[in-house]
Amino acid sequence: MTEYTASPFKSAWFIVGTDTEIGKTLITATMLYALTKAGIRSAGMKPVAAGAELRDGVWHNDDADILAAEASVRLPRELMTPFLLRQPTAPHIAAAQEQRIIELEHILTCYRQLIGLADAVVVEGVGGFRVPLNDKQDTADMAQQFGLPVVLVVGLRLGCINHAMLTVEAIAARGLQLAGWVANTVDAAMLNGDANIAALKSRIPAPFLGCVPRIRELPTKALVKAAADHLNFSCLPGWPLPSGIHS
Repeated sequence: MTEYTASPFKSAWFIVGTDTEIGKTLITATMLYALTKAGIRSAGMKPVAAGAELRDGVWHNDDADILAAEASVRLPRELMTPFLLRQPTAPHIAAAQEQRIIELEHILTCYRQLIGLADAVVVEGVGGFRVPLNDKQDTADMAQQFGLPVVLVVGLRLGCINHAMLTVEAIAARGLQLAGWVANTVDAAMLNGDANIAALKSRIPAPFLGCVPRIRELPTKALVKAAADHLNFSCLPGWPLPSGIHS
C-alpha cells in the first residue's frame, strides 16, 4: 500500500439524506471534487452499497465508483466500501441473501484506516437516516458511531419539508451536529420550490450550502462539476479551504 506523509489536519463529514435517490452521491462527489481540485488529499467512503454489477470479474456499485473517481487518494475498494452487496434492496435484506452481517465495528475499522491515509474523508450514508443494517442497528446508529459533522441532502419534491424536519429531529436526537444542508432538485416541475427552500431555511438550524437545480443529462464528471457551481462548503467545520474557494 502507498505510504503518505503525516497530514497537518484531518477532516471528515457524514452525508445523509431525507430519502433514497435524492442526490447524496452527487453532493458527496461534489465535496470530493472541491477538495481534490484544491489539492487536498481526499477519500470517499460508501460503507454500505446495495446494488452491484459484475464487470470483468469485479463487482461494481455505481455510487461507490463515482466517489472513487472524484477522490484524489486511490485506496482499496475493500476500505472504501466494506459492504458491497449485490441486490439493490434494503441493506439488511441484501446482506441476509448473501449470508452476511453488516458489522459497524468493521466499518469503523476501515474508516480509521482511511482517515490515516487521507487529509479529508467524505462518508456517504445509505438511503435515508433510519435504514436497517442488521437485526439491531440502522444507519442512524452508524452515523452516531462515526460521530462526524453531518451534511443533510434534502431532495426537493412534494413533501420535502416534512421529510427534512423529521430527519433534522432524528439527527439531533442522536446527539450529532448538523453542520449544513443542501437542497437538490429532484422534481424539476415542483411547484413553489423557492418558497419551500425559504421555509426550510427558517426552520433548519444549520447553514444552507446551496441549491442544485435539475441539470440536464450530462456525463457524471461534468454533472459533478456543474453542481459545484451552486454550492459553497466553506462554512463546514474542518473545511480546509478558505471562503470563496468551493469548486
